[in-house]
Amino acid sequence: MSGALFAVSATNSEGTDLRPGRYTDLASLTEAESRSYQDLQAEAADLKTEVDQLTRAVDDDDVRRAEARAARLKGRAGLEAVRGEGVTVVLSDASQEALEAALAEAADDPEADLDPLVVHQQDIQAVVNALWAGGARAVTVQGQRIVTTTGIKCTGSAVQLGGVPYPQPYTIQAVGDPAALVTALDADPYVSGFRADAERPDVGVGFALTQEPVVDAPAYDGLLDIDVARPQRG
Repeated sequence: MSGALFAVSATNSEGTDLRPGRYTDLASLTEAESRSYQDLQAEAADLKTEVDQLTRAVDDDDVRRAEARAARLKGRAGLEAVRGEGVTVVLSDASQEALEAALAEAADDPEADLDPLVVHQQDIQAVVNALWAGGARAVTVQGQRIVTTTGIKCTGSAVQLGGVPYPQPYTIQAVGDPAALVTALDADPYVSGFRADAERPDVGVGFALTQEPVVDAPAYDGLLDIDVARPQRG
């Protein structure tokens, strides 16, 4: 699964807003976005069922061979559940008091750097990529399986994963050899920088690492972001 690294560009905050909309109605935003995503999932599931029915109705050796190849690749594509020992990493923003104090200070100092006080998409991506580098067999964020088409970005008052907004704290889990995963996290310079910020009293973001006897990574059941397939010509 080394090819399953995130390929999403990081977006840094601008100005003095820690993450736009931090103090807006997060519950309403999350509910509305989740409903929209669920509607898309239902539509995709209906289309997949229709495609599967049409495929089964085709009596063709080439189709059957293609289906057999696809079945063999399901595990590598994240479409099968994985269970085993691993690790849990939890990233969280600085405390509410620290955030409010930093915003008040920034009102008098436009040069103040407030980005380290909250978890950004690049922080999550760095942890996930380090876990892949450590040989993870499967990775989840907020319980959602990560695959090569997964998109993650800061938006509004939350981090958006696969089109759905999630508030902090962010729980990242990986199935794999715990010692190798911990070593990979320790070796990653970006993760090390975040951990250093977590130890600074003036920043105080949260970083918690736990080795787990059992981690369950469900099969990916979201949209695959593939609309049309075209044959490649030589």
